[in-house]
Amino acid sequence: MLLFTATRDALLAPLQSVSGIVEKRHTLPILSNVLIEKKGDALTLLATDIEIQIRNSTSAAQGAEDVAITVGARKLQDILRALPDSVEVSLTLDDKRVTLKAGKSRFQLQTLPAADYPRLSPPEGEGVRLVTSQRVFKKQLSLVQYAMAQQDIRYYLNGLLLVVAGNALRMVATDGHRLAYASSDLDGNFERTDVILPRKTVMELSRQLADSDEPLEITLVGNQIVFRFGHIELISKLIDGKFPDYERVIPQNHSKLVKASRLALLQALQRAAILTNEKFRGVRLMLSDGSIKLVSTNAEQEEAQEELEVDYSGDSLDIGFNVTYLLDVLTNLSANEIEIRFNDGNASALFGLPDETEFKYVVMPMRI
Repeated sequence: MLLFTATRDALLAPLQSVSGIVEKRHTLPILSNVLIEKKGDALTLLATDIEIQIRNSTSAAQGAEDVAITVGARKLQDILRALPDSVEVSLTLDDKRVTLKAGKSRFQLQTLPAADYPRLSPPEGEGVRLVTSQRVFKKQLSLVQYAMAQQDIRYYLNGLLLVVAGNALRMVATDGHRLAYASSDLDGNFERTDVILPRKTVMELSRQLADSDEPLEITLVGNQIVFRFGHIELISKLIDGKFPDYERVIPQNHSKLVKASRLALLQALQRAAILTNEKFRGVRLMLSDGSIKLVSTNAEQEEAQEELEVDYSGDSLDIGFNVTYLLDVLTNLSANEIEIRFNDGNASALFGLPDETEFKYVVMPMRI
C-alpha cells in the first residue's frame, strides 16, 4: 500500500525538527520511533520522550489514503540525509514493514503500531498565554542557559526559571556557584507566575527558534508549557520544585566598578586558562588603578600573566574565580563593553552591561 510521496527535503526538514528529543536507547522501544500521520495533503511528524513532545506539520505529501505509522527516527533521518537533494521519496507499507524508495535506492524499515504511540495531551483550561518574538526569546535563553546545573542532586537547578510578572518575562539559571538573569518586555499585564523548564526543553528551544521577528506563542497551564512557532508545537512538562530566591543573590551595593572591553578580557582569560589547574580552573584577578592583572598557575608550578588597561579607580583588590564561569558569560554576551562590580575578596562579583538592567550575572569567588 502506498503511504505517500514527497520530496526528500519536504520530509527531512520536519523530521530533523522533531527527532532531536528522541533517545537513542529507551526502555520503551516505540519512543525511538517518530509518529508519521498523513491526513489529506497534510503530513504531521511527532516525537516524544514522555516529558517533551514536538510536532511539526508540512503540506507537501501526496497519497490516496489517510495513514499513521511509526518508524525509527534516527534511521529514517540518516537515510534521508544520505539521499540526493530534492529527490522524490515514496513510502509504501507491506505488513509491518515500510519500504522507502528514492531513485534506485530502496530501504526496508520495521514499524510499530501508531495506536501504541504515547502522546502528551495539550493542556486544557485557563492558563497564562503570552506572545513574544522568536528572536527575543532565543537571545534571552542564550544569556542565561549556560548557568544551568548539570545532573545536580537539587533537580530544580537542572532547569531554567521562567517568571512572568506584570509586563516582564524573566529567565534565571543557577548551578549554585553562579547565577544568570535576563529580562525582556511583554505586551500586557500578567499576574506573577513562576515555572521551571527542564534542561532538555531549554536546549531544544535554543536549537529550534529562529533569529527572526516571527511570533512565539507560550501557554502555561498546570504542570505543562506549550510553545508554538512556525509549523512547530512543543509541549513540555515542568519541573516541580522551589527555585532559589534569585533576588537575594544579586548584590546591590558593590562599590568597586570596572569597565572593560569584553573581547579583550575574554581573549586574555582564554590565554590565562591554558595554564590553570585542570581540576580547579582558578584564575586570580588583581585590580589596581587603571589596570587588571590576570594570573593562573598549575600543579607543575607553571604560570600565566596577562595585564589589561581598564576603566577603574579605587582600592586594589585580589580575588580568585573559576575561569570557566568567566569565559561562559563573556562568550555569550555580544556587547563591546562590560561592567563588573566587586566588593571585597570574599564577595561575589556582578557582571552587567552599561546602561542596562535587563542582564545580570553573579559569580562566587574561589580561594586560590
